[in-house]
Amino acid sequence: MPRLIRDGAIVDDAWLAPGPENTVPKAGQIASLDQWLQLADKKGSAVQLEPGQQPDPLFEYLDQIQLVAINFPVFTDGRGFSYARELRDRGYRGELRATGNFIRDQLTYLHRCGFNAFQLADERGLEAALDSLGDFSEVYQAAVDQPLPLFRRR
Repeated sequence: MPRLIRDGAIVDDAWLAPGPENTVPKAGQIASLDQWLQLADKKGSAVQLEPGQQPDPLFEYLDQIQLVAINFPVFTDGRGFSYARELRDRGYRGELRATGNFIRDQLTYLHRCGFNAFQLADERGLEAALDSLGDFSEVYQAAVDQPLPLFRRR
């Protein structure tokens, strides 16, 4: 069973990876956006966004979605950071998972944008990645995890 970081701990991933586009997702499987849009019942569902797929279609169902995975096919594509921030700002409280090819140095920033789960491309780096979430004890800018900038907290 694959493992990932969720809420500050390394855990087993019970969700199945997205399947081919032309199939209906099984129970417990992450759907692509197109598959998810076709679901009649979205309660307890999971959906994966790719770069260029805006989160707008999800907004009406945020209280029904259990997991939103945002794929980073390359670590230089930063659109997923914005998608996460927008989902959290709109009130999404479920699991928000970064998947794909982000790097350890980005974990703090991913977390600050609202991600609470991280599925690394190489699971061998999970322990080091988990440790890196504690690299910074103070932040200057406002973000999802700390809405007030440092000068407002003094």
